[in-house]
Amino acid sequence: MADILIKTDSHYKVNRSRIRKLIELYLEERKVRARVEVSLSVIGDRQMKNLNRKFRNLDQTTDVLSFPLIATEKKSVFIDPPDNILRLGDIVVSYPQVLDEASDENVLVDDKIDELIIHGLKHLLGQHHD
Repeated sequence: MADILIKTDSHYKVNRSRIRKLIELYLEERKVRARVEVSLSVIGDRQMKNLNRKFRNLDQTTDVLSFPLIATEKKSVFIDPPDNILRLGDIVVSYPQVLDEASDENVLVDDKIDELIIHGLKHLLGQHHD
């Protein structure tokens, strides 16, 4: 079971039930059986640029960022949370970037949001780019 927390500005409309189903299905396919929590924020480019500058030292916007709450290095020691909820972390999506990329790629906005959420989930589960 997944607790999925979704926060958006009022002018960024997203299909919350679709997002919840996507995340639950993705975690189920990866055999994540623990009770987990994932946070998703949909923000604008100005906020995304600030996050990118603060955490990646890049003075530009990006489409998605992820912030895992657990260390994924092999040497890390995991401690079970007292409430038995595994908090995977936060995914942040830039809605203006979604619109631009969906238009450029000729795909639906919801499909582009799905793609970016999956990308963020992969990072939260320890899969990274080369």
